[in-house]
Amino acid sequence: MRPNSPRLAVRGLILHEARLLMVNAYPNGQSDLLCAPGGGVEPGSSLPDNLCREVFEETGLHVTVGDPCLVNEFHDPASRFHQVDVYFRCTLKGTASIDPNWRDVERIVNEWHWLTQAELATRRYKPDSLLQVAFGDPGLSYDPLEPLVR
Repeated sequence: MRPNSPRLAVRGLILHEARLLMVNAYPNGQSDLLCAPGGGVEPGSSLPDNLCREVFEETGLHVTVGDPCLVNEFHDPASRFHQVDVYFRCTLKGTASIDPNWRDVERIVNEWHWLTQAELATRRYKPDSLLQVAFGDPGLSYDPLEPLVR
């Protein structure tokens, strides 16, 4: 990646029994902010293959990747960090149960939550349009540049 060029990441919207899988990716309780599982794209691997790898690394779950549903950009003006997330609708292959002893290979994700629409509405999450995209509009959405929050 060139200096100051946007980082590309993929994230999965995994709904199971009307609950969306959300993770906390802030080690040691640094933040209560939740997001969909996923992460950075490795060159030479497709976006769906990257997403399958990231979901497994963070949760131990296997997914089938469906259609893209959201493109979200966020940035930190102070550090010039800029990331573009491509969200895909995913379905589980197998169980929705996450082993409580599972450890993210990078030791970043430390909480997993299956949340209903009402439960998610009471939590801090990003991006802002996530609730509507996950539980509402089945089309493709775009979020313009949001400031990074912790």
